[in-house]
Amino acid sequence: MTDRHTPPTASADATMSPGAAGLVLDAQALANLNQLDPTGANKLLPRVLATYRSSLARLLNQLAAARLSFDPAVLKLVTHTLKSSSASIGALGLAAMCAAAEQALRDGRLESLTPLLDDLEAEAARVDAAVNALLSSL
Repeated sequence: MTDRHTPPTASADATMSPGAAGLVLDAQALANLNQLDPTGANKLLPRVLATYRSSLARLLNQLAAARLSFDPAVLKLVTHTLKSSSASIGALGLAAMCAAAEQALRDGRLESLTPLLDDLEAEAARVDAAVNALLSSL
C-alpha cells in the first residue's frame, strides 16, 4: 500500500500476467502518467485507468457487433481507437495487436482478421484484469 502523498506505481502483480504471457502493462508508461500528477493529489492515474476500463468495455462491445455483421469501417475505427488508448496506459501488446488488425483491414487481408481479432480480445481481457488489479491497489 502506498501513502496518499506518494503517487502509486504499478506492482508486479498488476503488471504481470501469469505464466509466460509476460508484461501486460508497461511500467514506464505508468510512470509517465504518474509524472503528470506527481503528488497524486488529482488522482490522475486512477481516473485515467477507470476511464480506460469504461472505454475498453464499450469498444469491445462495438468490436463484437462489428465482427458479427462484418462491418470493416467499424472494425477499423474500433481497432484504431483502442490502439491509441491502450498505448497511452502502457498496454503495448494490445496496442500492437490493434495496429496489426487495423493494417490487415487496410490491406484487405481479411483471411488473417479472425485470428488477429481473437488474440486481440484475449489480450484485452488480460489488460482489463491488470488495470482492475492496479486500480484496486491504488
